[in-house]
Amino acid sequence: MLVAVAIVLTGFNLRTAVNGVGPVLQEIETGLGISSGAAGLITTMPLLCFAAIGFAGPPLAARFRDGHVLAAALLVMAVGVVGRAVAPSFWLFLLGTVATMVGGALGNVLLPGIVKHWFPHRTGLMVGAYSTTMAIGGAVASTATAPIAASVGADGWRWALGVWAVFAVLAVAPWLLVPRRAGGTSGPAPAVRLRALVRSSLAWQLAIFFGLQAMQAYVIVGWTAQYLRDEGMSAAAAGVLVGVNALIVIPLNALVPSGAVRQSWQRPMLVGFMACYLAGWTGLLLAPLTLTWLWMSLLGVGMGTFAMVLSLLGLRARTPETVNALSTVVQGWGYAIAAAGPVLVGLLRGLTGGYTGMFVLVYAGVAGLFVTGWLVCADRQVDDEVPGLQGPDGARGTQVEAAGVEAPVVVDTTRG
Repeated sequence: MLVAVAIVLTGFNLRTAVNGVGPVLQEIETGLGISSGAAGLITTMPLLCFAAIGFAGPPLAARFRDGHVLAAALLVMAVGVVGRAVAPSFWLFLLGTVATMVGGALGNVLLPGIVKHWFPHRTGLMVGAYSTTMAIGGAVASTATAPIAASVGADGWRWALGVWAVFAVLAVAPWLLVPRRAGGTSGPAPAVRLRALVRSSLAWQLAIFFGLQAMQAYVIVGWTAQYLRDEGMSAAAAGVLVGVNALIVIPLNALVPSGAVRQSWQRPMLVGFMACYLAGWTGLLLAPLTLTWLWMSLLGVGMGTFAMVLSLLGLRARTPETVNALSTVVQGWGYAIAAAGPVLVGLLRGLTGGYTGMFVLVYAGVAGLFVTGWLVCADRQVDDEVPGLQGPDGARGTQVEAAGVEAPVVVDTTRG
């Protein structure tokens, strides 16, 4: 129960500091005296941090307790949240943002393994629990940040960004009380060299797919609120609509994996997600202040690609060790790819004075998502493309568990 509470509390904190920026981005620009390009850098910093810091997760977990690593990461996150809230300059704000993202980056890569270790027979339930609280945390931050800033008054955006440090500190205590291992110490698992995955076309396709879906998500989180405000909507209403988008994702985190583990459902689901993206972005382009809740909801359904790609990671490798390696590589390179999106939106907005560049970027992203998504939906594994990744027994098939549903779903990869 203690570990479960720690996992769920950590999940709540993984997106609060990210989703809280978009609704007050205009106030941040004014308060720090920065350009749209600099604002774009602020919105893309989480992705850069997820890409860079995430690779440090496995080595840190190998040297120290997982719980202690996450406790330290959450403390650094709390310091960063407060630091950027009081930062007097743009560069100090960026430094605070880097510290803030430590908790999110390490949580991204360590929580799945912790869940697998402590809840081997309830992996789906626990992944569903923390991914749901992650979506709830993001939704709360999106909807509450602008009202908090407005209620405080002058420089209210600083209080609105800083308040999330409280939740990060609350999540630290349970991790400090968690014992080292469940049921004794186990032997080391076979290592999988991450560099070997460079030779896998499937790994690259998954990384691009992951990166493009993350780019869509972070453009939505980082820029749609500002876009709606520039179109004449109030800050509070724009924040609420971004929150609606985040709320739509909550049930998808539980429902999508149960379909994604079925080979025959994958490509139809992909087509459906792409249709929702196209309809949502087109609605925002042509009628941003009419049925805006519908356009944001459709974009939320399109963001089901996140739950889909997490499910595919468990299906496209045969051993737990290879799944972990594939997940680290795909998320690391994927977030690096996604980082270009928000900053390009900011730069193009500054150059053109509008959002044409944003819509060109997201439409191109949808096209790329469809192509790479179609490829990764083919039934194959990275183990076949990189023979050195196969298990010591040389077996060409095993059972892997796909997380994210009410009960674990086990897929036998030896069968078509």
